[in-house]
Amino acid sequence: MRGAPPLLLFRVMAGHARAWDKFRAGGLLDRGPLALREREIVIDRTCARTGCEYEWGVHVATFAEAAHLTDVQIRATVLDSADAACWSPADQALIAAVDALHDRATLAEAEFKALSVHYDEAQILEIIMLCGFYRTVSYLANTLALPLEETAARFPQ
Repeated sequence: MRGAPPLLLFRVMAGHARAWDKFRAGGLLDRGPLALREREIVIDRTCARTGCEYEWGVHVATFAEAAHLTDVQIRATVLDSADAACWSPADQALIAAVDALHDRATLAEAEFKALSVHYDEAQILEIIMLCGFYRTVSYLANTLALPLEETAARFPQ
């Protein structure tokens, strides 16, 4: 945690050895096939769609600047549709895929094709995995009613 105390989510999970081991094994914050910006758009949108202000706020506070997300884009991860003007066509395809996975747990052929214009097979698999992992993180944070971290961002109104 870069010299900061561990997040409450990590402290709770670490109290249960099996859960902590599985949780850590599923982490996708390494240098995978997606750029940091793409990864964070997927995570932020997934957390926003699941109503997980806890994890959304941690990611925005920690990664948004390095991911070159503007204030308008950060706000859009919570409040706007995938076709918002602040997003590039690649970003729009990415957000539409996150929304489809959230709503239907699958991608329609058109959604998969739109993603394929901008992302290769390894990147698309990573997108799907990120959505699933952060939906699980959202289940944990929401169900455990974790209080928001002091330094985390808050959902826009």
